[in-house]
Amino acid sequence: MTKPLCVMLVATEASGDDRGAGLAKSLRARLGDKVRFIGAGGAQMAAQGVESLFDIAQLSILGVVDALAVYPRAMKLVDQTVALAAREKPDVVVLIDSWAFSLRVANRLRKLDPAIPLVKYVAPQVWAWRRGRAKVLARSVDHLLSIHTFDAPYFEAEGLPTTFVGNAALKVDFSAADPARLRAEYKIAPEAPILLVLPGSRPSEINRVLPPFAEAALLLKASRPDLEIVIPAAPTVAEAVKAQVAGWPRRAHVVEGEQAKLDSMKAATVAMACSGTVTIELALAGCPMVIGYRIDKLTYALVNRLVRRPITLFNIAAGEIVAPELIQDDCTPQALAREIALRLEDPALRARQVAAQFAALETMGRGGPDPSDAAADAILKILAERTPA
Repeated sequence: MTKPLCVMLVATEASGDDRGAGLAKSLRARLGDKVRFIGAGGAQMAAQGVESLFDIAQLSILGVVDALAVYPRAMKLVDQTVALAAREKPDVVVLIDSWAFSLRVANRLRKLDPAIPLVKYVAPQVWAWRRGRAKVLARSVDHLLSIHTFDAPYFEAEGLPTTFVGNAALKVDFSAADPARLRAEYKIAPEAPILLVLPGSRPSEINRVLPPFAEAALLLKASRPDLEIVIPAAPTVAEAVKAQVAGWPRRAHVVEGEQAKLDSMKAATVAMACSGTVTIELALAGCPMVIGYRIDKLTYALVNRLVRRPITLFNIAAGEIVAPELIQDDCTPQALAREIALRLEDPALRARQVAAQFAALETMGRGGPDPSDAAADAILKILAERTPA
């Protein structure tokens, strides 16, 4: 009997967990019990049969200061990941998100066994900054699965085969989302405006982004008593979010789970969102938003001159600022509250922004093939090309 294909999936962030789960599900649909999974991921990958080697919340970090703080622990987890591969001898390794962690694992695995196909799923954003990373990645892995149409030229120029599979965030299904269900569950009146607060999925984001978001929300609530505040909490930070919100002087509803998140996105009048994948999901839901972000001061000082603006993908696709971006020193409670208030008070402004967001999503490839299926097909093609005839 032929042994099952062994696929190693490594994801360390909530968005990577989602992509890893989608890829595992698609591979399982094609291969059934002829595939097994090992690696690291979160709750979504676990639901698809990927038993995680460690708690990925340990690596949900951003910025120089955070990276230095967890460096010794991260190196131990790199050791554990490589040891797992040495023991299980996977047929292919797919490294998702987390540039620094993925690169270290890839380089170690390359030395361990040069024959193992190494695939990077999601490219570093070299079109925004640090173009030299394309050359570094080309030396470290065998293939790239990209989620943006504009990735390939940067990496193929360095000799790295690249397959565009699409962005899973563009395939989020809102057909079962029910705004009325959310309002009923949390006793929110049908006509009450809802401010959605999305502070991120990393502990560092909760520490740096949630405080100005919270103050802005409370400023708005003070002048609008009927405003309801809803906070969808990612699994990686749910307890930290609930702990902070418990001390607020005004009520806010913390919701957990994917269905509740989708319900809240459809129900929201406007959102205050941390920069990231969630902005695409909000745009798909037809929710106007204001985007904010903060990182540690040292990292910002190092990268500020290197990063091209805007940073939000649908703003880039649109070629204009569709949703305001309040970054670092501009991400103040007062500025956030002012931009949110404009949208709460002006239905026409909300409608124009939603229409512009939808147009940008079309440019990004909304309606294309399922990214998880495309990624699964690419993985199987890579393996087939390496199998002797």
